[in-house]
Amino acid sequence: MNTRRQFIQLSAAAAAVPLATAAAAPMPMARLGKHEMSRLIMGSNPFYGYSHASRLLDQHMREWGTPENICAALAEAERNGITTFQTNGDARAITDIARHREGGGKLQVVALIKSDPEEAVKRMAPIAVSHHGENTDALFRQQKMDEVREFTKRARQTGVLVGVSTHKPEVIEYIEERGWDVDFYMGCVYNRTRTPDEIRKLLGVLPLPATDVYLETDPPRAYAVARQTSKTCFLFKILAAGRRASSPAEVDKAFAEAFTSIKPQDCIVVGMFPRFQDQVKENCDRVRRILTNS
Repeated sequence: MNTRRQFIQLSAAAAAVPLATAAAAPMPMARLGKHEMSRLIMGSNPFYGYSHASRLLDQHMREWGTPENICAALAEAERNGITTFQTNGDARAITDIARHREGGGKLQVVALIKSDPEEAVKRMAPIAVSHHGENTDALFRQQKMDEVREFTKRARQTGVLVGVSTHKPEVIEYIEERGWDVDFYMGCVYNRTRTPDEIRKLLGVLPLPATDVYLETDPPRAYAVARQTSKTCFLFKILAAGRRASSPAEVDKAFAEAFTSIKPQDCIVVGMFPRFQDQVKENCDRVRRILTNS
């Protein structure tokens, strides 16, 4: 019964246009430069099959992630007060953003880019670009952070806001100590780019699989570094890529921990997969309840 009712509700939401539903209560907001941003930002990993869990779940997500379903989810986000979509610079994301805008969608875009910020700005018209976290972490290990800094300098010349993404709090500390010209950081709550040797040193053993290890000691460190910088921070993977989402109460706890641990101008980025339940509305309602008691 519940599954059928959810299916009917999601089908109706997918068929609706952005302005067809009465406006939701205002979403708590923050400001970055001249832009107002909802403190809940929609991430895109589930849309494009990046589950950080298993190849089967990746495939499951990709099969659901048609242009129609993704644009319906973006419209649902906008109806519920989300103002900003964080995604990558891949061709598929570019076409989905274009389709969203052609349908009247107004979501702002923060683009996570591996290289060539000029092309990303030209093709995506984002309000901000950030150096890709996986690449940042690899260059940090190789002591090649000059390449990341060169990216930020090129991005600055495009006229949009500039940031750096990372899974390692020490990267943010490194940039802060050197006073780079950036507007924001994207920080993963869990350091999931440790090398196998680093994991062995911490745990004494190597878990299988040896990728995407999420440790309960990581979030306090990530949140502390976010608080210490005056720059706006976007915290992501607060749910440990779904590992902290076994119940609504557990999701509530993770969201509450995030917001009580960061600055008022900081935001969280949450990927959503509204195939079986309306995660978009649920998360928006959750943020309002935590931040405004409404």
